[in-house]
Amino acid sequence: MTLTRKFRLALAVAAFSFAAAPAALAQTTAPATAAAGPLKIGYTNVDYVLSQMPESRQIESQLKDYSTQLKNQLDAKVTEYRTKGEAYTKGASTMSDVVRADKEKELTNLQQSIQEFQQNAEQSVQQRQQTLLKPVLDKVQKTIDAVAEKNGYTYVFNSDAGFGTTPILLHGPKDGDISDLVLKEMGVTPGQNNQPAAVKPAATPAPAAAAPAGKTKVKKK
Repeated sequence: MTLTRKFRLALAVAAFSFAAAPAALAQTTAPATAAAGPLKIGYTNVDYVLSQMPESRQIESQLKDYSTQLKNQLDAKVTEYRTKGEAYTKGASTMSDVVRADKEKELTNLQQSIQEFQQNAEQSVQQRQQTLLKPVLDKVQKTIDAVAEKNGYTYVFNSDAGFGTTPILLHGPKDGDISDLVLKEMGVTPGQNNQPAAVKPAATPAPAAAAPAGKTKVKKK
């Protein structure tokens, strides 16, 4: 999930509503349309706005620290698995059937524990990311609303709907781009971050639990 997916879904709903607008306008009387005034449409690049906000860099740093903590815990589990696996491989020939079966069960349980920890860690990082991003996305939405009201924009679209997807806005005049207005409204100087890349979804680096040397035959449940 990209960082702005929830925000983009909201914008997609707005775009759908706008698609129905011509039909609704056609049903209004001429005096009412004139009184309402002409439509003014603007657009913004949400990823660009996020990339310029200091909150995004703070979130990226927090997610990196959290991801590192989880990775260290996972590395410790993998090290324990490999160490016990190597010990099993070296001493398997001298173990009784009971001891050998107990060691194999222990290794199997450790392997399953590693896999479960990896899955839970990835979900935990995503949840932490969503929690940290929510107030930032709420701030962006409120600022867009404020800028639209101040400048008379009837609709505002997102010009970058995501990686590998079609933007909601395919063409628009330069003076319709309110991205810098949104940043200024938040007290952020446009262009101060020369790397306009929004915070990417954090992933928990997780080394695979390699089987111990000696081709230990430990069956998975």
